Amino acid sequence: MSQDVQLDHVTMRFGDTVAVRDVSLTIGAGEFFSFLGPSGCGKTTILRMISGFMEPTDGVIRIGGRDMRGIGPNKRPTALIFQNLALFPLMTVADNIGFGLEVRGVPSADRKRRVRELLELVALPDTADKRVTDLSGGQRQRIAIARALAVEPAVLLLDEPLSALDLKLRQHMRAELRELQKRTGVTFIYITHDQGEALTMSDRIGVMSRGVLEQVGDGKTIYDHPDTAFVASFVGESNRFAGPVTQAAEGWAVLDTPFGPLRGRNPRGLGPGDRATLYVRPERLAPGDSDNSLTARVSHSDFEGAFVNAFLDGGLTVQMPHLGQEPAFVPGETVRLGFRAADAVVLPTA
Repeated sequence: MSQDVQLDHVTMRFGDTVAVRDVSLTIGAGEFFSFLGPSGCGKTTILRMISGFMEPTDGVIRIGGRDMRGIGPNKRPTALIFQNLALFPLMTVADNIGFGLEVRGVPSADRKRRVRELLELVALPDTADKRVTDLSGGQRQRIAIARALAVEPAVLLLDEPLSALDLKLRQHMRAELRELQKRTGVTFIYITHDQGEALTMSDRIGVMSRGVLEQVGDGKTIYDHPDTAFVASFVGESNRFAGPVTQAAEGWAVLDTPFGPLRGRNPRGLGPGDRATLYVRPERLAPGDSDNSLTARVSHSDFEGAFVNAFLDGGLTVQMPHLGQEPAFVPGETVRLGFRAADAVVLPTA
């Protein structure tokens, strides 16, 4: 049965280095929750504290309402899937899946039954007698999940498990993992630096930077309504326009930028004179006038199949769908662009 996970003012220090700083968060039972951030931001440290391989310097971790202080990894209702999967190469698939059950003294007949059920669950019913070295990367990934689920954890922890797979297989496994999570109802806590993984699979995402939990929300909220400059810059691509706030009223702010005055949402309540940056996604810019308008010279463009990315002087990027027409952006030409104020957000300059 799935359980919730609570982090109550959790901090982790290594000497003078603070790897995780005062994180408070509740992950709901049965939720698919992802920690997203660059290398070294503290997300794997959080996973290891939840699993019991590390004890927080300060704060409390509770699983199902129970304080986990002093409880080792083998006594917690969790299972951890490592980045390298850590399957046993000399064992068969069935022996890999049943290993945890054998350690717990589960009778052979019950182990075999459970292994069969899990192989059906991960859609690999005919692989029981194979060596894991005979399987593809995606199949090994599913066997690692089956092995973790064999001991019926309340919480499954996954540490960048798709990082070694190629792009097509990663995209396929995203859907597989999400479907498995829905079928089992187990709480999944997923660690990744891949935004596509987090946005595609997660009920909610926690974005981390330098040990700080910057923002928690569903994928659409994180992408469309970033709370901080880091989230706006790290999640997806953004055009940035820096300058002082010249006007602020009723949730909106106007910045004086090198491209002229630009207006956007003002969630942090910035006032005139504050240094700020306006962020707008490349796909929200389009040729022509709108609430905000500017001109810039086209430097070059990149064709990416479904999309064309145009790069303009001043560090601007515009992304447009490729519809088989003549290019809207010709290198060397000056174009006029517009975007809605509602599509832009003004945040304190980092």
